[in-house]
Amino acid sequence: MLKIKSHAVGIDKGTFTLFSDFETGGKMWTGTGPREVVKWIKFNDAFSSPPSVNLVISLWDVHQGHNMRMEYRAVEINEIGFKAIFKTWGDTKIARVQMSWQAIGEVADPQDLWILSD
Repeated sequence: MLKIKSHAVGIDKGTFTLFSDFETGGKMWTGTGPREVVKWIKFNDAFSSPPSVNLVISLWDVHQGHNMRMEYRAVEINEIGFKAIFKTWGDTKIARVQMSWQAIGEVADPQDLWILSD
């Protein structure tokens, strides 16, 4: 459980295309076996401590004639960002994936910064 010590809480969010392999013949569309894509996502502003990150798939374009296998998660979460990892395996063919994320965590209180600057 994330316990926030401050009354100053920040919520950041975004959407990004993780890959689009159909047009380029990339490994997620043409490959087989274990495959992985990793992307670093930077927050718009830094948090005071690592936030809680929720990562979801907002678009998933897959080949209908193959099994649909996936694993995805946010890892290496810190105050300035995180890595989004997407994995597949076997004969799964994925044309593209778009993801959305939301981070919630403690941020510096502007009032506290004002007190420190006196």
